[in-house]
Amino acid sequence: MTLLIVGIIAFFGVHLLPTFPHFRETLIARLGQTGYRAVFGVLSIASFALLVWGFAQAPVIQIWYPPTWTRWVAIVLMVPAFIFLVAAYVPGRIKARVKHPFLVAIKIWALAHLIANGDLASIILFGSFLAYAAYDRIMLKGRKPTTLIGTAAEGGGRNDLIAVVFGVLFYVVFLVWLHPLLIGRAVLPR
Repeated sequence: MTLLIVGIIAFFGVHLLPTFPHFRETLIARLGQTGYRAVFGVLSIASFALLVWGFAQAPVIQIWYPPTWTRWVAIVLMVPAFIFLVAAYVPGRIKARVKHPFLVAIKIWALAHLIANGDLASIILFGSFLAYAAYDRIMLKGRKPTTLIGTAAEGGGRNDLIAVVFGVLFYVVFLVWLHPLLIGRAVLPR
């Protein structure tokens, strides 16, 4: 469990950096924009790997036993999570309306997994992601926007259709093949 907690602290430590604009700007001034992004990317990947490894190594300590129907609630909730995930990178009306679809996707993903999993490691992992996404959304209100992904005004309805189609396709692929392969647990009952 210790490795999971260290991974969570490292991962969110890196990702909370942009919520402190003065510290972020100081790093950019020292490293340059490219250097900052490179360091941020390497630390993000390394801390995410540590988080995943810590979660895989964590003992299963069951806190509560979710009813079997909660699995279906999670399966349904994940559809819009994948659509919002794609919409974050395909600017259109969905992105304009939701404003931060990536954070909405994280919130839905975390909530869905909290509903369907009752073990301590899952509660710590998904609870921390839900708290992070809520905190980051609040902090975004006071931050100046970046143009790393594109503006929400670009694309319109065509991009929304792309977000929905690719979101649903990615969802099906993840549900049927990637979740069992990467996570080691089949979502659909056999």
